[in-house]
Amino acid sequence: MINVMQIGGFDAVINYDPEIDMFRGEFVNLNGGADFYASDVAGLQQEGKLSLDVFLKMCAEDGVAPRKSYSGKFNVRIPPELHEHLVLKAASAGKSINQLVIESISSAVGS
Repeated sequence: MINVMQIGGFDAVINYDPEIDMFRGEFVNLNGGADFYASDVAGLQQEGKLSLDVFLKMCAEDGVAPRKSYSGKFNVRIPPELHEHLVLKAASAGKSINQLVIESISSAVGS
């Protein structure tokens, strides 16, 4: 189960913090940190909006785009045996390693 709440067009991951008996939301894909706490869903939505508004105001004041940008490239370290199996699987499917990885990731994350 993915614990994601969308607030103001931005995604926040929600987790329960047993030490303080509250839920914690943290916005992802921002150019900085913005988090919030509440004990219920309505509170999360309210506190999330406040946190996001403060973050967006700071971005506007600083002339910074609020969303993080991504290059589309990342490095992954895998065991040599897995790399060998990946090469074999890709070759037998008539695909590049990149194509096979993109398909696998898309399937895993639902995109």
